Amino acid sequence: MLSWLAADTQTIETLDGAGQRFEPARPSYYSGRPKNPLQRLLTARRDFLSIWRQSDYSERVSQIRLFGRQIVAVNSPEAIKYVVATRHENFERKTPQMRRALEYLLGDGLFISDGETWKQRRPLVSDIVHKYRVPAFGSIMKDTSLELVERWTKLGEGASVNVLYEMAGLTAEIISRSVFGNDLGEEQAGSVTDGFSSYQALIDSINIGYFLGFDEGLPLVKTPSLRRSVKRIHTIIDRVIEDHLAGRGDDNSMVELLIRRQQRNPELKLDVVALRNEAATIFMAGHETTAATLTWAWYLLSRAPWVEEAVHAEIETVCGSNVPNVDDVAKLKWCTAVIEEALRLYPPVPILARQAKQADRIGTLEIKPASLVMIVPWILHRTPSLFEDPHRFNPERFMGGKRPVPYSYIPFASGPRICPGLQFGLTESILCLAVLAQRFRLRVREGHKVEPICRLTLRPRGGLPVTLHRR
Repeated sequence: MLSWLAADTQTIETLDGAGQRFEPARPSYYSGRPKNPLQRLLTARRDFLSIWRQSDYSERVSQIRLFGRQIVAVNSPEAIKYVVATRHENFERKTPQMRRALEYLLGDGLFISDGETWKQRRPLVSDIVHKYRVPAFGSIMKDTSLELVERWTKLGEGASVNVLYEMAGLTAEIISRSVFGNDLGEEQAGSVTDGFSSYQALIDSINIGYFLGFDEGLPLVKTPSLRRSVKRIHTIIDRVIEDHLAGRGDDNSMVELLIRRQQRNPELKLDVVALRNEAATIFMAGHETTAATLTWAWYLLSRAPWVEEAVHAEIETVCGSNVPNVDDVAKLKWCTAVIEEALRLYPPVPILARQAKQADRIGTLEIKPASLVMIVPWILHRTPSLFEDPHRFNPERFMGGKRPVPYSYIPFASGPRICPGLQFGLTESILCLAVLAQRFRLRVREGHKVEPICRLTLRPRGGLPVTLHRR
């Protein structure tokens, strides 16, 4: 309804193979009528990436009002530090849109909780996915990737697959074995993956009630389709947790560690529902975001063969004919840079939005209670004063010891609410890329138009159809 009022946008992609210059797919700058917030809102419901004018890609703090609601865009490293670190407790609360969108699926899981629940569980979850535990999961990442190599090999030269779904299946199996300590199996992993995908498609990008004066937004309408998606996910996760509680789980899995902590510390109140919420949160963050990152990396390498050649040469130098393993990750500088650049250009969660608890001041702007405060990695990572030639795919900007300005590169958020699984996700992305790239080149299907689309996470619209080519 009223979608015809949304502003038109085009997808831009520029490739100069001879000059080794590639600007991957992005929406054109917003060109809707000034002082027409309704048109911008309707455009955001269709695609949140398409509502940013060229002037928004600058270091500043700006605001608009929509039906009286203050909306603040924070796009300066200094101001971002203030929001996510200095005044974290005033801006820790996720927006009504995000809370309403995910509470049905994740309950009070860490991703959307705040206050005492967040303070109590954050150290627990952080310890379980701590960087020092990542090497213990390295063999799972490698072995699961090799299983995909075997399956792709059987498909034959030039076989067509949708690599978004392939990466979702890969990362779902990795996180299943790591979180649950056992194989989900292709059918159940696919069921969870499909459940998350359909859930995202069914969720509205905007909670209209919030802009109409309801500070907590309006509850999610639980349609039969939405209920089915959630039931598919909860049924599988519940079954695994019940097995663990009955003593049939893997002693080294993340869920088993959660259960042991609860048994030692009953005050944590991690009942079956709370365990499911945290397991579902870790699963969602651990499979969906990494699958998207790997998918974008394959797209970028497909269009920039000069970078792909450097990646292949590095894998051969570091690993020879051996399969890359977790100990090689630190030496795979090109693979790491490709993943970091993919995260810059296509941050898995391109909008980090918070709701102000109390009145505050960001820069020169006075912030009202319950205002929407948005940090948008999508525009932050493409701000010319922070990243030279920002729309260009250039992994070398992360090589040779170069690092972005603090609080200018935040694909995993920042401050106290930085993603606890950062090191797990980075290691998984780099290692999976190396194992698969050692054996295959992937090419985006001829004639396919790549379009980034933002729902809860940032994906290519319709996935990414590719052909597989043995090396």
